[in-house]
Amino acid sequence: MNKGLSHIRSARWKVSWIFIAIALACLPFADLSINTYDPMSELGRLFSGLLSPSLFNIENPLHALLQTVAFAMLGVSAGCISGFVLAQLFHFRLVRILCALVRAVHELFWALIFLQIFGLHPLTGLLAIGLPYAATFAKVYAEILEEGDRRAYDNIRHSAGLTSSFFYARLPDLWQHFITYTSYRLECGLRSSAVLGFVGLPTLGYYLSTAFYEGLYSEVWALLILFYLLIAGIKYWVRPKLLPLYLVASPFIIANDSSISFDNVIRFFTHDIIPLPIRRGEDLNGLWHWFSELFMNEALPGIVNSLLLTQLALILTGFIALIWFPLISKLFFARFARSAGHLFLVVMRSTPEYILAFILLTLWGPSMLPAIIALALHNGAIIAHLMGRYSDALPIRQDAAKGFNRYFYEVVPRIYGQFLAFLFYRWEIILRETAILGILGIATLGFYIDSAIQDIRLDRAMMLITITALLNVCIDTLSRYLRSSMRLSMSAQVNAS
Repeated sequence: MNKGLSHIRSARWKVSWIFIAIALACLPFADLSINTYDPMSELGRLFSGLLSPSLFNIENPLHALLQTVAFAMLGVSAGCISGFVLAQLFHFRLVRILCALVRAVHELFWALIFLQIFGLHPLTGLLAIGLPYAATFAKVYAEILEEGDRRAYDNIRHSAGLTSSFFYARLPDLWQHFITYTSYRLECGLRSSAVLGFVGLPTLGYYLSTAFYEGLYSEVWALLILFYLLIAGIKYWVRPKLLPLYLVASPFIIANDSSISFDNVIRFFTHDIIPLPIRRGEDLNGLWHWFSELFMNEALPGIVNSLLLTQLALILTGFIALIWFPLISKLFFARFARSAGHLFLVVMRSTPEYILAFILLTLWGPSMLPAIIALALHNGAIIAHLMGRYSDALPIRQDAAKGFNRYFYEVVPRIYGQFLAFLFYRWEIILRETAILGILGIATLGFYIDSAIQDIRLDRAMMLITITALLNVCIDTLSRYLRSSMRLSMSAQVNAS
């Protein structure tokens, strides 16, 4: 048994070094340049705005905040209910495949798709959140059901029936796991809702992007602080007794000054997304030429850049997580210092990676560097938070070393397997996030998708989105294989989704 554990630990270290070597090999091919004339001056203006945050020039910021909450509440609720139903059917291969493809497409891309169908109707934002969240809920809820204790359920299901047994003997035992994960997804939903403002919906992101473009950094910081307070206070204002009130009020809060054109809906499905050669009546040779030209000129460069960006961001995420997790660990700092560490990590993980990249791109210009830093800061903070909590449960001897010796020889070797589990799970998520950063001008798959949508070539956009989804599914499959082969705990998946 000891030999088996030693072999697994050795494999974990070898895989780590392989990933680091891949990232180093990617460096010469990555664009890490800074393209602005005076980035330090712009950075100084940005942080000077932090000294005087102001909401006075923003028209009705409370309205934007309520819009953000309402979209998140309705979108996450719809995803939660749909995901719970799908979780009961998750053992069917077709359901698993469909959910994998749906959740592989970022909610911002879903928003861009639904914009072409419904315009700036609230349904665009609700579906953009609800659809991928339903697929994610289905996967995680199914795993909670699979890993839960089935003894009480198995004892009574033959006499009480499947439905009664499920609700009286199965669901109560797992209820807290469902609540914990759903609460986490609500926090994610608030981030997603804010980001949807960048495509025109009236959430906080809309006002934030406007303030950025106009250089109004006092307003930028005021909006960000407002968003941080919203996330940090979630445990105070999201109470079970208040949730029905929020859900009833949300449809009345969401602004709706547009209507759905059913002609656009019909046109989208019967014309816009049909490949051009098919619309022209060309044969298979014409279709193959269209696809090969699209793949070689757009999809392949996008795939290469997406993978380059992903691998560099993944390794930097790992280093940041290992450096930051002691900030909130009882094994390294006292209570006051941990409180400051918690505050820092809340700010870093609460800021959507899209907004972080937007800030850094504004300061440094378009290259992979802002995207790598943004992805690493956001995901590193998430993993550091999880690792800090995980390390608190480690039993430490009274005479154990302290300081750096405790970190390198006592703690990190014992939590390294769980660290890899978190990191490999975030791998697919980082790849999914690299695609949306293409909307900001970085030449990932998202850049070509956004360009196709801007040019109203929706057939090309849908093909590129499909390729993006398949690439994400491949990375997710590889990640699950590595976690399984190295016996990395799957509990990380529920916590780090």
